[in-house]
Amino acid sequence: SMPGMMDTILNLGLNDEIVAAQSAQASGDSRFLLDAYRRLLSMYSNIVLDIPRDHFEHVLTETRKAQGVATDAELSAENLAAICRRFAQIVVEQGKSFPQSPREQLWGAITAVFESWNGKRAREYRKINAISDSLGTAVNVQAMVFGNRGSDCATGVAFTRNPATGERRVFGEFLVNAQGEDVVAGIRTPEEITPEAGGGVGGRGLAADFPQAAQGLSEVAEKLERHFRDMQDLEFTIQHDRLFMLQTRTGKRTGPAAVRIAAEMVREGLIDQKEALRRVEPQHLVQMLAPVFDPAEKTRARGEGRLLAKGLPAGPGAASGRIALSADRAAAMATSGPVVLVRAETSPEDIVGMHAAVGILTSRGGMTSHAAVVARGMGKPCVVGAGDLVVSEHEGVRAGDVLLREGDAISIDGTTGEVIAGSLTSQPSAVLDGLRSKGAGVSDSPSVRAFVEILDFADHERRLRVRANADTPTDAETANLFGAEGIGLCRTEHMFFEEDRITWVRRMILAADEAERKESLAQLLPMQQRDFEGIFAALVGLPITIRLLDPPLHEFLPHGEKATQELAEKMGVAASVVASKAEALAEMNPMLGHRGCRLGLTAPDIYDMQVEAIVRAACARAKAGEAVRPEIMVPLVGTEAEMVRLRGRIEAVRDRVLAEAGLSIEILIGTMIEVPRAALVADKIARHADFFSFGTNDLTQMTFGFSRDDVGSFLPEYIDSGLLPEDPFASIDEGGVGQLVQLACERGRATRQHLHLGVCGEHGGDPKSVHFFEKVGLDYVSCSPYRVPIARLAAARARLGVGAGGKDVS
Repeated sequence: SMPGMMDTILNLGLNDEIVAAQSAQASGDSRFLLDAYRRLLSMYSNIVLDIPRDHFEHVLTETRKAQGVATDAELSAENLAAICRRFAQIVVEQGKSFPQSPREQLWGAITAVFESWNGKRAREYRKINAISDSLGTAVNVQAMVFGNRGSDCATGVAFTRNPATGERRVFGEFLVNAQGEDVVAGIRTPEEITPEAGGGVGGRGLAADFPQAAQGLSEVAEKLERHFRDMQDLEFTIQHDRLFMLQTRTGKRTGPAAVRIAAEMVREGLIDQKEALRRVEPQHLVQMLAPVFDPAEKTRARGEGRLLAKGLPAGPGAASGRIALSADRAAAMATSGPVVLVRAETSPEDIVGMHAAVGILTSRGGMTSHAAVVARGMGKPCVVGAGDLVVSEHEGVRAGDVLLREGDAISIDGTTGEVIAGSLTSQPSAVLDGLRSKGAGVSDSPSVRAFVEILDFADHERRLRVRANADTPTDAETANLFGAEGIGLCRTEHMFFEEDRITWVRRMILAADEAERKESLAQLLPMQQRDFEGIFAALVGLPITIRLLDPPLHEFLPHGEKATQELAEKMGVAASVVASKAEALAEMNPMLGHRGCRLGLTAPDIYDMQVEAIVRAACARAKAGEAVRPEIMVPLVGTEAEMVRLRGRIEAVRDRVLAEAGLSIEILIGTMIEVPRAALVADKIARHADFFSFGTNDLTQMTFGFSRDDVGSFLPEYIDSGLLPEDPFASIDEGGVGQLVQLACERGRATRQHLHLGVCGEHGGDPKSVHFFEKVGLDYVSCSPYRVPIARLAAARARLGVGAGGKDVS
């Protein structure tokens, strides 16, 4: 389903002769006929004859203004007849011809609908949603009923559950005396079908005006949901108080709604746990963890008079960015920072800008308008129907006396509907807050409960274990909160940058002799030990993989004259000495230079200190009665000889500290596979490694010869032009880098059958990459703490044979 992306033409078959003849009949409804005809004239002329819609909208706007009415439904038959004449004149002025033959209209419409498959908006939608261009489309030609035949007629869109929250109730909107396009186009503000169940656009509700139809809609919604076993998106028309169903399809929904609906349908017995996992995509969990605005800052903004409007909360999450007033501008501006697309209402042509924006705001439209539906599918924060705003693509956004121009900052809250001038600071989502405050599984929130249940289902199905990349005790606690089964990468260099130790690190680097160097390392050792103890305590009994120092030493030295002078004064040396040492350590290509295991081999006392700190920390926690499972990882190994020498030195320090403590603790020693040569000789390296952890960030960089710090200058063009299908740093390049991973797995396990295999690059949190890692037989993936839930779900879906895009690839 591609809602709003394909063309539709209503009221086909009317012409001047038919309208005149039927209007002349005593029983004829001339107003209805003229309303239907003006709709056909504008839709056909726009879609088939390619005349811009604005030409016709301008006539309607000017007519409403001249007649002093707010909506098209208030225009008289005489007004509509004049509009039809003006529309016909516009067609002639554009050098086109509106066909009076119904058969000719039919074939023109059929051709246009087929051609819309290859329209820009449809192509962009498929690209964004990973839908194949080769599927093609069909065209429906269907007799219709009419919701614009008077006050006892209506049209609407309904969902069997709330598509924003997942709440189980019929949710939707309707318009009296209207056609379906009016509801989704946002031209008129619709009424809620069941307003008593929540705020929003208000109104008396469908039951007040059409009690029989409302009851029928409720029964149909229940029947269809039970039949399809999923939330349905329904379109209906009421003609002279009688309900007609036009279509049903699986409803687009936000991430929070998708998770809640899947979990609750399992409880209701409609689907099983495996089906719930097939329906909930990793991106849905990303949305649930999306940040929200700080409440105190929002309160201040209101007090300062910065609250511009309050619209309908159509897509949860908070977004701040610069205003972009058109889709093209949003796409262009997004390359230099976040933008919020602001429109009077969106249309399918805006799809590129909607995708580029961090949030979407419209001054018109309801919860089933185009902006709301598309934003929900994309997982974007969205506010619609902010009627206090006047949006002009040429002038800006006006709220009373306040005018914001394109490029000015604006903030939208897709959960409350608030629109605020300026930027606001965001904070963790309600789900994250609920997990932290009450603990997993102990929350009264339906969202938190569903989030926990879906991940429990995932844990039951998956084979791959999920660890986190965490460098501090705080990171480790967050990882634990999200269900990490250990740490796959603890980067010790991150600890060195703390304020209380960076000076000692610099003293160690700039030491004039071995004694001075050892003094600095002796100061650092207890600091490192405390860090490791905190991490072990946060994840008791779980494996903790600690990478020994990786970056080149010059990265720890100050830059600039002032910082150099300050360090020199602390050390009691001349600034020229510090500058000279920094210059000596500088490298032409430090990513390929004196770093990783090369540093450990040329300055072994650094690694000795780190290993001693790790083992001492493990002993301390073991004596406190806690289970510890430290793993020591050597970075950047490319030869067997490097691993042999470093393993021997690590074992010597490990065994000495354990003997001094009188303890026996299993401490594995392994390496990162991040150099292509290491993958090629993995069978030899495996003789001396208890585990491999693939550092796919560097492995990708070295395999492609791309600097990940500099690819921004050419990689987007590579992807846009099809030279690369996607960013290889975001999803693993299966055909190249992936082959190296698979080869290293096979060769490593050929030497050591039970070699433990994992990945610690950020590919470990990418759903598509996780599917690949499941296929090649890794034991675990590791990613940033906030991506752990995504990896848990992705691992389960991979085990079930569901690809990252939701397709069954088993």
